[in-house]
Amino acid sequence: MSGRPVVEVTNGSAKPDGLPRRAMVMAAGFGKRMRPITNNLPKPLIEVAGRSLLDRAIDRLEEAGIETVVVNTHHLGHLIEQHLRQREAPEILISPEEEQILETGGGVAHALHLLGDEPFYVVNGDSMWLDGYESALWRMWRQWDDDKMDALLLVHSTVTAFGYSGRGDFLLDPLGRISWRPEQEDSPYLFSGIQILHPRLFEGCPEGAFSLNLLYNKAGEAERLYGIVHDGEWFHVGNPDGLAEAEDYLTQRWPESRRR
Repeated sequence: MSGRPVVEVTNGSAKPDGLPRRAMVMAAGFGKRMRPITNNLPKPLIEVAGRSLLDRAIDRLEEAGIETVVVNTHHLGHLIEQHLRQREAPEILISPEEEQILETGGGVAHALHLLGDEPFYVVNGDSMWLDGYESALWRMWRQWDDDKMDALLLVHSTVTAFGYSGRGDFLLDPLGRISWRPEQEDSPYLFSGIQILHPRLFEGCPEGAFSLNLLYNKAGEAERLYGIVHDGEWFHVGNPDGLAEAEDYLTQRWPESRRR
């Protein structure tokens, strides 16, 4: 495993009080759009500028102060477990999905017993972002309001995301509440794959495999689904072209634009 990355210095703002101590990284997927690379390598272990996507996500969580990270596994899960044994921190707990892949919602529900009773972060194993003014995870926690939220999603501008050519995912009202984009229309924001969820959102959820979209709809109907716009860079590493764009950005522009 390569050495520790350069830690970006932000504005020096203080760590927010009550920050969640636990997070989950979703690493069970097949990475079909990255084939043939992912035939023998889990997508989260693909490297960008010498460091795996999975390590980059866990690095951000560690830098923010997260103490325990749960990682779910399925496709080539033994390689992910082997890789993570090389990390000294944070504490890593594995949530294996051995019989079948449980999708996003089922994967989190399966790991709830490891995540506790308080809000927790969930990060996609292939999510790659650079912080803006301060840690995106800290910004999200400052925005979190337990009285009115069950889910807070980090969204990013559809038109400025690296490697992304889709139509976006969400609309955001003036109060920060999220709604899905109308069908056949473009939307200003895409989902970054980074979120805070409260365990109560999973009450009465289905057993087995299901998408988190089901719970987003539930939270949206109750007006408890919110979003916050990311103020740094975000990379869609969903296919080889996106991987190449992220690699180019970090290798060509990181030394000048981010290291300080």
